[in-house]
Amino acid sequence: MRLTLHTDYALRSLIYLGLRQGQRVSIHEIAAAHRISENHLVKVVHNLGRGGFVETTRGRGGGLRLARPPEQIRIGEVVRFTEEDMALVACFQTPGAPGGCALADACRLQSLLGEALNAFLAVLDGKTLADLLAPPNWAAMAARLGLAEDAPAA
Repeated sequence: MRLTLHTDYALRSLIYLGLRQGQRVSIHEIAAAHRISENHLVKVVHNLGRGGFVETTRGRGGGLRLARPPEQIRIGEVVRFTEEDMALVACFQTPGAPGGCALADACRLQSLLGEALNAFLAVLDGKTLADLLAPPNWAAMAARLGLAEDAPAA
């Protein structure tokens, strides 16, 4: 399984915002720190705002910040929200859909892959953004993104 670039950028944006808790951050700042496309990031951040992960404020003094504490942002929730299609193979599609699998109702592959997908998501559901930001990782991530070395206030 491979997550989309949209999900990758969403997770990176949340990590950046988590490292900058209590501060407003611009899309430009996140894009520059991660060396990713600012244009694509605009769409990602808009989607994160719609999902209640990010709070956006326009105008002077505006910017982005986490809409919830990192402890309340489950990684599995973010992945489910940002991934448009969790269908691993054709048998996950609606029966009879174009490109669907002719064996869908007779084969055990769908249940096996469904079980594997559920296990993958269960691991992600067990972790929060706070887990990703926990020391000693905080200092290393902050340094690589060019941020101050002081840990955020808890």
